[in-house]
Amino acid sequence: MSARPLMVKPLMPHPALPDADWADCFELKIPNSDLTAIAAARTMLSRFPFWVRLLIRVRDAVTSLFGLRSSSDHQADELEKIGFFPVVSKSDNQVVLGFDDRHLDFRVVIDVRSDDQGRRLVDATTLVRRKILLGWIYLAIITPFHRLIVATTLSNLGKRMRAVSSLP
Repeated sequence: MSARPLMVKPLMPHPALPDADWADCFELKIPNSDLTAIAAARTMLSRFPFWVRLLIRVRDAVTSLFGLRSSSDHQADELEKIGFFPVVSKSDNQVVLGFDDRHLDFRVVIDVRSDDQGRRLVDATTLVRRKILLGWIYLAIITPFHRLIVATTLSNLGKRMRAVSSLP
C-alpha cells in the first residue's frame, strides 16, 4: 500500500471540463474500504494543514488586487460545498468540485475506484481552462504549491485510512 500519492497521466479530454488545457492527477492506493468519493473529498478538503491555510490567505490577498474571487467569495455562494469548493456533481464514486472565474475555469475531480487488480484507489484530478493571460500567469505561479497541497491532502487521507483499517 503506497503511503505516497503518485502523479499519473490525467484523462484528457475529461468529461468534467472537456475544454481544459491543463490537468494533473495524483493517485493513492488505500486499504480496501467502502470509502465514497464524497467522504474522501470531505476528508481531504474540509480541514487543511496550517501552512496550506496560510498559503490560501496569501493567495486571496494577492488575487484580490486583480479582481479575482477569493476563497471566502465562494463561501458566500448558495451552493453545496466541500471545503470552500462548490460541488458541481457527485456520486458515490466521483465528486466534481469547482467554479468558473474570469481568468480560468477550474475543476477538482475526486474518484474512488478499484483497479483491474482489485486494489482501491483514490484519484485527485485537477482540470483548468485558462481564459486570459492572467489565467496562464496565475497557473504558472501556483502549480508547484498546488501539487504539494494535493499530494499532502491525499497523503493525509491515506494516513487516516490506514489508521482506521488497523483498529481492532
